Amino acid sequence: MTDQHNPKVDPDNLSNTEKDPDDWVTGDEPMTGAQTSYLKTLTEQAHEPDAFADNLSKAEASKRIDALKSKLKL
Repeated sequence: MTDQHNPKVDPDNLSNTEKDPDDWVTGDEPMTGAQTSYLKTLTEQAHEPDAFADNLSKAEASKRIDALKSKLKL
C-alpha cells in the first residue's frame, strides 16, 4: 500500500474551501434568502442603503457582502 496525499483531509491545503464568486457554477442564480437578509443587515450597519438591491446574483451578493464586511471590519 502506498502513502497517498489526500488534499481533502490535509488541514494545510485550504485551496478548495474558498472559490472566487466569478467561478461559481451557480453564481448567476438569484441570491439566496440568507444572502438577502445578511446583505440588508450589513447595508444598514454600514449606512449604505444603496449597496442593497434585491435583484443581485449569488456572486454579486457575495462580493458586496465581502466588501461591506471589510468596511465594517467584521
